[in-house]
Amino acid sequence: MPDYDEKRNYIRMEIDCDVTYRLANSNELHHGHCSSISGAGVSFSAEQAFEAGKALEINVIPKNSITPPMTAFIEVVRSTQNEDGSYEIAASIKSIKGN
Repeated sequence: MPDYDEKRNYIRMEIDCDVTYRLANSNELHHGHCSSISGAGVSFSAEQAFEAGKALEINVIPKNSITPPMTAFIEVVRSTQNEDGSYEIAASIKSIKGN
């Protein structure tokens, strides 16, 4: 086994799936693409930047039927503009919404 010193509390997993997201207390739904997720955070592309501290609801939609979708309440940590004009949003997961 490789020697790996993980400094995070949760290991980050690279994923490739669609997401929908909306501002807390809003019904306006937006679409993006999730690139990584962990037990404490998520990273996804969005059409717009969000200020740090902004509250969102995100729905992660897996590409296979084995993995169930996940809806979570998140808080934006940072927004970074990509070369294509989209934004990479890094956020901490505050809670996971149950069924």
